[in-house]
Amino acid sequence: MPLGKDGRLTLYARTDGGLLRWTQRSPGGEKWDGPDFVSVAGLTDLTVVQGANTYVHFLGRRERHGSDGPSVDFVHAIQYQTGRPVTEWRSLGNFYRDHATGRKVGAPAGAVDPQGALFVFVRNAGRGLQMRREGKGGKWEAWQDLKGAGLAAELVPTVTSSGLVEVFAPTDRGVQQWRQEEPDGPLQIAPPLQFSALAGSATALETAPDRLTYYWTDADRTGVVSYREGGGPVPVGGQPGDGAVVALRTPLDGYDCTVLAQRGAGGTLLIGVCNTEGEQDGVWWSDTTEECVGDPALALDGHGRVVVALRRRDGTLSVARQEEGPGLTLSSHWHRLP
Repeated sequence: MPLGKDGRLTLYARTDGGLLRWTQRSPGGEKWDGPDFVSVAGLTDLTVVQGANTYVHFLGRRERHGSDGPSVDFVHAIQYQTGRPVTEWRSLGNFYRDHATGRKVGAPAGAVDPQGALFVFVRNAGRGLQMRREGKGGKWEAWQDLKGAGLAAELVPTVTSSGLVEVFAPTDRGVQQWRQEEPDGPLQIAPPLQFSALAGSATALETAPDRLTYYWTDADRTGVVSYREGGGPVPVGGQPGDGAVVALRTPLDGYDCTVLAQRGAGGTLLIGVCNTEGEQDGVWWSDTTEECVGDPALALDGHGRVVVALRRRDGTLSVARQEEGPGLTLSSHWHRLP
């Protein structure tokens, strides 16, 4: 849920033939406008990334059928202001010329550095990592092969507060990472980590200047794990199902806290709260009992309150927000979006 300069949140969801968009009517308000439909034929996957300038970037994997058979390319568009039209979708091509090999690529993931340059990452047919970066003046550089092997389909790129890009990717044998040593520098592959993460479950959160904490579901689904460089994985509990752990950082009762959300094993939304970088002291989990299909979304609204969004089995989206009270108290009434 990107937050615009005007303090309004926006929700996006992929649908047949494109994407749907709901826009908060006023900062921190309960009413939403939408859905607006944005047409993108052949879209199989969609990633939404926001930079420090609040521009929202859309990255998609697109399948097309031409006279020479089916092919795949990657597309990009931008929304510059909340509620405003999306730009024309432009193709970023494919790093394979052969259509059959090109169809084996994964979904794009992205990150935006402090200068507004977009980095696009994709798992290639050999299950290594490819990158394409938007250079200075908006000119795109060529695709680069960053190596790696056995990557899962889901990639987790992040930009730290000083502008360092890092990529975290679960693999068949553990976790692979790439890092910049300096802003705008090359991404270097790091020694692999022998941790077991469920594919599609990982997320990253900056919990101190230039220090990332990663959260993921243990491959055996025994619980959620936290990890920071230099330490070991810390079990933080929960009863996770499939899908991603999502996280944000916010003050609660005067304390710097981390909020986690995930679809639980029972198909309902689980919320966890802990002191930031204090997972070893315990994470307090609660089951909202609200049915949840796929990954939930977390954001802070224009008034700094936590907002949670989820999709129900009937396909509708529902939103709840933080209310006055100790800890993290969500509204008992979930607002269904039209």
